[in-house]
Amino acid sequence: MTLSITVENADGEIKASAEAADRAVLVWDGEYEEGDRIRFAVPESGKMWRIRVDDAVDEASVLLKGTGLVYDVPFGDAKIPYSPKAFEGGRHMLSLRALTAEEEAAYGNLAANPIDQHDCETCYPHAHANAETRGEAVFFARNAIDGVTANDSHGVWPYATWGNDGRDDAEITVEFGRPVDLDEVVLVTRADFPHDNWWVSAKLTFSNGDVKDLAMERSDQPHRFAVSERGVTWVKLGDLVKSDDPSPWAALVQLEAYGRNAK
Repeated sequence: MTLSITVENADGEIKASAEAADRAVLVWDGEYEEGDRIRFAVPESGKMWRIRVDDAVDEASVLLKGTGLVYDVPFGDAKIPYSPKAFEGGRHMLSLRALTAEEEAAYGNLAANPIDQHDCETCYPHAHANAETRGEAVFFARNAIDGVTANDSHGVWPYATWGNDGRDDAEITVEFGRPVDLDEVVLVTRADFPHDNWWVSAKLTFSNGDVKDLAMERSDQPHRFAVSERGVTWVKLGDLVKSDDPSPWAALVQLEAYGRNAK
């Protein structure tokens, strides 16, 4: 099989590229410009891959539907949820390889995807929501699965969250892209008190129709909920009810879903 990584500009002109049969690594010297994108090409659809888009962004274990991923290098508002070191400077390292059988069978947080993009529906896990505060990237659903758990403040990285725009009907969905078996869901909520309010109750809904009622409290610690779900392809958090605290703001820092890929 052949794997490839290509960095190109807005006109499709190639800045750097690398190919390999087993593990592709691209180290290139140059500065990103607005409109640049990274293309990861793989030989088959429906497999899981280990992808690094930048040396300051965690590697991601993702399932690709299709034979590639186009990753838009973030600038401006889109850059705010990332480390200020990401995509900066004059030398960059990117990588691509298939997951091993042991990695695919391992227990872990199956919702995590630090390279999720707002409008990308071919790379999983993928998070989307029916409300995102003011349409700003720092409040996009993708921030809730990026693996960054700092929750004692709000604003730019590392404090990007899913912000629900204060809507009572707001809900966020994480799609796994394949069946998974889950035994725990963990919610990390923002705890920038007294700026923040907090949710006292919510519901988890799974693709198989199961619903779990959640009770939460004012805390800066993870909220852990045991579940027993087999072969589910997505989980949705909704029916969020705030406390009677006067603050209108409550936000989700991370939604983590622990288990294994279904056999």
